[in-house]
Amino acid sequence: MKLTAGAGALALSFTLAACGGETASEEPEKKAAPKGDGTFTVGQLLPQTGSLAFLGPPEFAGVDLAVKEINEAGGVLDKPVASHKADEGDSDSGIAPAEADSLLSKKSDVIIGTASSGMAKTVVDKIMSAGTVLFSGANTSTDFDEGDFSKPDLYFRTSPSDILQGAVLSNLLIEDGRSNVAILARQDAYGETLAEQIKVNLEGSGAKVATTSFYSQDATSFEAQVNEIAGSGADAVVVVSFEEVKKIMPQLIAAGAGPAKLPTYFVDGNTADYSDTFKKGELKGVKGTIPGAETSDDFKARLATVDPNLKDYAYAAECYDATIVAALAAVAAENDSGEAVAEQIIDVTTGGTKVTSFAEGVELLKKGEDIDYDGVSGPIELGETGSPTAASIGIYQYDDKSQIAPVKYISGQI
Repeated sequence: MKLTAGAGALALSFTLAACGGETASEEPEKKAAPKGDGTFTVGQLLPQTGSLAFLGPPEFAGVDLAVKEINEAGGVLDKPVASHKADEGDSDSGIAPAEADSLLSKKSDVIIGTASSGMAKTVVDKIMSAGTVLFSGANTSTDFDEGDFSKPDLYFRTSPSDILQGAVLSNLLIEDGRSNVAILARQDAYGETLAEQIKVNLEGSGAKVATTSFYSQDATSFEAQVNEIAGSGADAVVVVSFEEVKKIMPQLIAAGAGPAKLPTYFVDGNTADYSDTFKKGELKGVKGTIPGAETSDDFKARLATVDPNLKDYAYAAECYDATIVAALAAVAAENDSGEAVAEQIIDVTTGGTKVTSFAEGVELLKKGEDIDYDGVSGPIELGETGSPTAASIGIYQYDDKSQIAPVKYISGQI
């Protein structure tokens, strides 16, 4: 991976290799994909409740806008796209499997979701077994490039793995002069993986990790972990969390380990607008990372046509692009079934003539041309594991009103 940024950025380079089984000498003969029912149906399995509920509005808006624009361009296979919504919840509610069943019962060909990598793991087998694509705009776990996922069947994502975010955040810490970093993280697939990637990259750059303190994902108190961070002698703390950051930060501040005393860094799971949560100045100077390119004013205006109250934009672009890619794949396959769509997803994002909209892509596909869709989230270029091989990550900083603004964007090849 090569990362590039503005002046002063450190150069990082490494290789991401997918893990898989033995390579067979001959590819097994593929069965013809079942014919669809003629209506391309998009399910949305995204957070309406739970610790990632703050990500729900931009993600739903991204899908809704894509469906709107696809239908304005004539739909898929000359019919309007159908769309249905469901709530992924979180580990406490455990509703994701039942909600997935609801979307499958409505004949979803592609399900856009989930936001959480952990929730994806609870439904991915069920969804793929039904012949439906699970296409996430926000999963970042490295697990989805390994083992059973190293050669995609019906699982894809437009968000880069935490290998990229871990590298970018570690690079940011080094650039800021941090050399003894404490990590406070939730103990689940997301928190453990991202904490490990941050640690590996920090240590690889010559910095130290003062302590890594994990808390249960259903914890209501963080006293022990906060005290460990406060007493670690660290010169910065990275908080790898979801919405529970609203409870963690007051405890860090009370322990003398808040942003005013200890430089603090967030990640994509908690970098959001907290102007209605924290007092003036409490988050001033905190930095965070969110995968994705800069959200353009044009895209924000288009999102406002489906959700005029939208304030946060995290993963809106990735969910929009996942929907557009899946629709273009259905057009390329001349078949709306999930299995047929899956066969074309990588092809419509690589090689061919560059297109940046569904309408452009359809026009060329109908002429028999090969296309390469680049979206509002940046370059997509899905690789053999079904994950992006090129991506961008934004670095944001909080002002004294606890609102974020972009500082710069890092782009690179994975």
